Amino acid sequence: MSMKSLAREAWNKGRFFFGHKLSSVQVIVSYYLLMTLIALILFYLPIFRQPGSHVPFIDMFFMAVSTISVTGLSTFPINEIFNEYGVVLLEVLFQVGGLGIMMISTFFFIISKRKVTLKQRQLIMTDMNQPRLSGIVRLIRTTFTIILGLQIFSGVAFSLYLKINDYYDRWIDALYYGFYEAISAVTNSGFDVTGHSISPYANDFLFLLAIMILIFIGGIGFPVLMDVREWLSHRFSKKLSTFRFRFSLFTKIALLSSVILFVGGALVIFFLEKNHLFSHMSMTGQGVNSMFYSITTRNAGLQIHDLNNFQTTTLMIFALLMFIGCSPSSVGGGIRTTTIMIIGLYLFAFLKGERHINIFGRNIDREDVRKSIAVFMLSLIMCFSCVIFLTAIEDVSLLSIIVEVTSAFGTTGLSLGITEELTTVGKLVITVLMFIGRVSMLYTIMLFIPKKPSNSGYRYPTEKIIIG
Repeated sequence: MSMKSLAREAWNKGRFFFGHKLSSVQVIVSYYLLMTLIALILFYLPIFRQPGSHVPFIDMFFMAVSTISVTGLSTFPINEIFNEYGVVLLEVLFQVGGLGIMMISTFFFIISKRKVTLKQRQLIMTDMNQPRLSGIVRLIRTTFTIILGLQIFSGVAFSLYLKINDYYDRWIDALYYGFYEAISAVTNSGFDVTGHSISPYANDFLFLLAIMILIFIGGIGFPVLMDVREWLSHRFSKKLSTFRFRFSLFTKIALLSSVILFVGGALVIFFLEKNHLFSHMSMTGQGVNSMFYSITTRNAGLQIHDLNNFQTTTLMIFALLMFIGCSPSSVGGGIRTTTIMIIGLYLFAFLKGERHINIFGRNIDREDVRKSIAVFMLSLIMCFSCVIFLTAIEDVSLLSIIVEVTSAFGTTGLSLGITEELTTVGKLVITVLMFIGRVSMLYTIMLFIPKKPSNSGYRYPTEKIIIG
């Protein structure tokens, strides 16, 4: 059998080279591992490298995982290792990591008018964390078009803006960095390819607001974008219709939780830093900077200040926001916004003595509550264990390790500058966290602990125990 036929069989039937049937989660994880390997090989090609540059294997492997997981952490200055072609390569890989392997491959299936099989739909459903197969191809088509169109539009707008406002003298430089900033914001990648992130635009509030909007759109969740598009289409349709459009419960919870985290985070950061790091700024500057860090810490990783200048309390708030991350089925990582929202609703219902969790006229399914608690607890245990382990083997402060761990798990990319100082073991720990943050903790659980259906027709007697 040819390699082409073998690849087709692996795609269509979800089988590994030895013929063992793999679950959809195992196939998706295998695809991301394969893309990491491809990225690693590409990074070593001279066409993408600065002349005479050398990077140890562990650091280049770290970079490959960070790119595919669109985290933004790096153990070396990117502008000293990669040339312009290398940065363009990063932008291409951001699409793979941010949008997902299945979305991109399926979109090419669609435009080539090839049939998307049931197995492929199952893989798409797994990769995009969707609960059902229906409408999955339409979701791919709509989301890919929106995200790609947004990157092109914002890239052109940013390029014009940077050139008109004299940030760059040459049009080629304005286009180069304009498109990079746009793609970086939409995919929430956060890699610093200049050595100073977006600090040159620290006082350009209009540009920062535009960056924030792109970050929000990239991290709000693909189903939300689909719902908003359908709502706009329904609202501005010229045809009279008695059909009343209804947003899905996921869209409502994702939007509500994102707004709460954004506003709450901005207010806390504002009051913590208004007499500290932001003391020299105007009230407008303090507000914009607070909003910027509230949204960038939940996934993008872009920064306009050295994080070491923030107060310890503010950095702990950053760590909390990075741990939560973005919405499910988006370009982001972390435990996800809907997870923390459902846990909050569960606690609120418990305190009120209610047995059911209700919101927006709907009841939250018990299975979703169980998953949320499992994801939260296991993620917390994993991050806490990594913090303890790294504290034992690394000669850096506890605070910097907490920020590094939550940044990796949330695929954010913010750091207090210790990434380069980590030992080989420490870099491998961060690498694992970045990968898990990309594929999600829930799928990591399913990968290593496959669900076995219970055939028992009985239950053990229930007995109360003392709690608290």
